[in-house]
Parts: sequence; structure tokens; C-alpha cells
Amino acid sequence: MRFTSPHPRDFTDDVILAMATTANVCPQLHMPLQSGSDDVLRRMRRSYRRDRYLGILDRVRQAIPHAAISTDIIVGFPGETESDFADTLSLVEQARFVSAYTFQYSVRAGTPAALLPDQVPRDVVQERYERLVELQRRISHEQNQALIGSAVEVLVATAGGSKDSATGRRTGRARDGRLVHFAVAGNGNVRPGDVVTTRVSYAAPHHLVADGPLLSHRTTSPADRSAIAGTAGSSGSTPVSLGMPRLTVGS
Repeated sequence: MRFTSPHPRDFTDDVILAMATTANVCPQLHMPLQSGSDDVLRRMRRSYRRDRYLGILDRVRQAIPHAAISTDIIVGFPGETESDFADTLSLVEQARFVSAYTFQYSVRAGTPAALLPDQVPRDVVQERYERLVELQRRISHEQNQALIGSAVEVLVATAGGSKDSATGRRTGRARDGRLVHFAVAGNGNVRPGDVVTTRVSYAAPHHLVADGPLLSHRTTSPADRSAIAGTAGSSGSTPVSLGMPRLTVGS
């Protein structure tokens, strides 16, 4: 179970405790930031400020030391100054997000922000955006490199990576949400929905690679059902009806 995108206003200490003590909740959290500037947050009508946001991250990491935290950031909101943007960069450096979904602000007709003065020129927004992306890329890479040599538990995904067929790897997600491409010896009867443990051998900014032997492999009921369904489908058997009426053209 992954708990994502809470509003900072509602992410209280009892929620953090519940997340830390519930075994089937993964150590992954997506906490939207939008801006590291209190002035910009105020213009966005956000109810939190920089210090409160960082305080939440501190309490999460005290309760869940290995939590992988990601965020959303908007660059170029109306009135954003270079000083405001510097506040965003400094917060990103301090927060050490695993990843960030970064967006350039653009005017949308009918929204309150579209009527605000001091719209930021597009070339300025683009330049700031590129700086933010490069900073987060470096931090993401550093965060992933710290995992080289460590064992990770991976839930095997249905869809593989674009290079899996060429490399002989399979793809899945670690408990903290990181994308992992891992090697499977021989044909390896590893199915989507199974859980494997492997050791990280390489790290890129946006994924991990584990090319060593699997440390463990646990089959799961969802993988069993998926395999049975796949076998039934390939044999031409009639699929099981869910009791829904069938529609035909012209009906």
C-alpha cells in the first residue's frame, strides 16, 4: 500500500505514526510543495509555509528513516522573483527529495492566477525550470547512488523497461517506489506480481539496476491468478463472464 499526495495541512503527527507502524504501508510519500518561497505560497493561497513543510519532512524521517519523499514544484508563478526562486532551490537542496514533478506555470483563462500582475516572462521561466531540473537530477542521482550494495525488495511489474528484452532483465518497484531493473538467471520463472529481493549494483538518477543473483523469490496469489489467466487466454478458452450484459453493434 502506498500513501501519496497528502495535503501538508492534514499530515499530522498521528498520520505519520500510523504510516510508520502499519506494516503494509510502504515507506514512500509524495508531499506536494509547489514553491519554497513563503511569498509565493501566500499568493498561491496555500495554507502552509516553508518552515512548516520542512518540519513535516523532519518528523516523517524521524519516524521512517528510509522514507523516499517526492514532491511537485511549479516554476514561474506570477510575481515570482529571483529571490523567491532561490528559496525554492534552497528548500530542494535541504529536503533531498528522491524525485520531483516539476512544472512551468502557464496562464489558464478563468483562474485567479491569470489575473495576477507581474506575469513572469517565458524565457525567465524556462531558464529557472532548467536550473531546478538539473539540481533535482543531481540530488536524485546522489540518493540512488547511496543504495549501491544494499538489498532491495521488488514487486515485479507487468510492463518491463524499454531495454529489458536486450539486457535480459525484469523490471519492478522497490518498497519505496524506486524503479528497479534486475537480472534473472536463465529463463527465471519470475512473474508479474511476484516479490524478489536483489542487490543494487548500479544507480542512475531515475532508476536502479541489480545485475547479481536474486537473494530471494516469493511467489504471490496475484501472480498465480495472472499466470492462470494468461494460460487460459492463450489456449483459446472462453473467458469467465462477470455477469455484465454483452453489447453488440446496433443494439
